[in-house]
Amino acid sequence: MKAIIIGAGRGRRLMPTTAETPKCFAEVHGRRLLDWAIHAFAGAGITDICFIGGYQIEKVRREYAQFEFRHNAGWEHNNILLSLMHAEDAMHGGFVCCYSDILFTSDVVRRVLGNPADIVLSVDTCWLERYQHRTQHPPDDGEKVTVENGAVTRVHRGIPPRAAHGEYTGIAKFTPAGAAQLREHFARARTRYAGRPFREAAVFEKAYLIHLYQEMIEAGVKMAHADTPGNYMEVDTQEDFELARQYWQVFAPQKP
Repeated sequence: MKAIIIGAGRGRRLMPTTAETPKCFAEVHGRRLLDWAIHAFAGAGITDICFIGGYQIEKVRREYAQFEFRHNAGWEHNNILLSLMHAEDAMHGGFVCCYSDILFTSDVVRRVLGNPADIVLSVDTCWLERYQHRTQHPPDDGEKVTVENGAVTRVHRGIPPRAAHGEYTGIAKFTPAGAAQLREHFARARTRYAGRPFREAAVFEKAYLIHLYQEMIEAGVKMAHADTPGNYMEVDTQEDFELARQYWQVFAPQKP
């Protein structure tokens, strides 16, 4: 199975760290975020990686020649959903996708791979513990989920924190059949909403991936969840970066 890493954006909230380098080059304990992702995927048996780049993609190309690359040249004018679909041609055999600004372990990947469902979202059930120190990224900003009988029923930032089962980590598995569903619903939404508002996005081009997930759920597509009690951190702001350098070994106690 292939891994698709979504890393086109600049990450302005991580300035000044991203002033001259891609967000995924930020280092935690001597490793870039991107290196931690490679390590986590390899530990789950995934070494085939496609990287979707935009901001400073040439630096990633130069230092990670082993990757496949897809170039989101319009990264300043679109968002995560459209960015992921730049790798649509690489999805046919099934894939695991992830955001590029996260830290996670091989166990998180193994959990999504171990769930036989066609679409599986990774959900951190201990997410509120991480938010205790995050003043720049409150729980209201989290991509929270509710679940019932093993299926995700809602993915939305507006879910009250205490009502959430957990937070979507940005990691998801799609079998070939699940990838086909994703591509089908994306094409349908793009035809209907291109240049127009789509769910909470001002225009379809600025939509987040979770917006399409929720559209699919409401259309009857089943999404399973693979829970992880930690072993994951988001590095969205400079404060997150400092917290990761302080706490990542607590959340991921195994040695690199």
